[in-house]
Amino acid sequence: MTIQLGKIGYLNVLPIYHPLETQEIPNSFHIQSGPPSALNRLMDAEKLDISAASSIEYARHPEKYYLVPDLAIGSRGPVQSVLLLSRHPVKALQGKTILVSSQTHTSAALLAVLQKELWNISTESVTGNATVVLEKGERPDAILAIGDEALNLRYHPDYPHRIDLGEAWRELTGLPFIFGVWIVQRKSWEKSAPILAKAVTMLLEAKQWGIENIEQMCQLAANESCLSTEEMRSYFDGLVYDLGEEERKGLTLFYKHLKNTGLIESTPEIAFIP
Repeated sequence: MTIQLGKIGYLNVLPIYHPLETQEIPNSFHIQSGPPSALNRLMDAEKLDISAASSIEYARHPEKYYLVPDLAIGSRGPVQSVLLLSRHPVKALQGKTILVSSQTHTSAALLAVLQKELWNISTESVTGNATVVLEKGERPDAILAIGDEALNLRYHPDYPHRIDLGEAWRELTGLPFIFGVWIVQRKSWEKSAPILAKAVTMLLEAKQWGIENIEQMCQLAANESCLSTEEMRSYFDGLVYDLGEEERKGLTLFYKHLKNTGLIESTPEIAFIP
């Protein structure tokens, strides 16, 4: 059985996927890369066995997935790659329109929660590609940028107000925020549990390898980015790859907020692979 493994196409997962793609951790995965929104659709269509996915994807279909234990992508404060870039102070965005990256589901939902629970504002949103829009000379009032695009646009001179959504969540709750999780198809697990259990072990080994070789990861990431190695080290230092007790509390609280804002019908149970 060749396991179909989904990979978020951003530098933040480099420490986990580099040792798999280079066979530092021997494996026979078939890795498909894409933005979170695309991976969400592939998992929902049962075209991947295991994948990194938006944390909201698990909340939308908890009956279809198991969570991989102790593996996530998040922050305990500033995340640097999920930013609301604004031409105005955040409170002045009341009634204005925000350009939201079409690649994100979780970050857009988090923005909705923060608008209601922290800033007490209401805005309109349109989806699109911020880089393309800016290159055309257009200047939306605000942009929700994620991933490598956020890292590249964070010092754009026309957007002096930069709100880091990871830090805003910590301001609201005091807890880590989990942007992405790794999920396993329940149907795949039912058919091939021993094989998928071994695959999960490989993912956790890859995470450990990446953490132990983080300096090498920073250099590789800098080679693919406009950021320096030192800036990449700062970025990776702010990321969380664990799904421990505090991270689970943050994830559960996010799901409760999603229910309160009407973005999901009920708060899902956190269910790991058996």
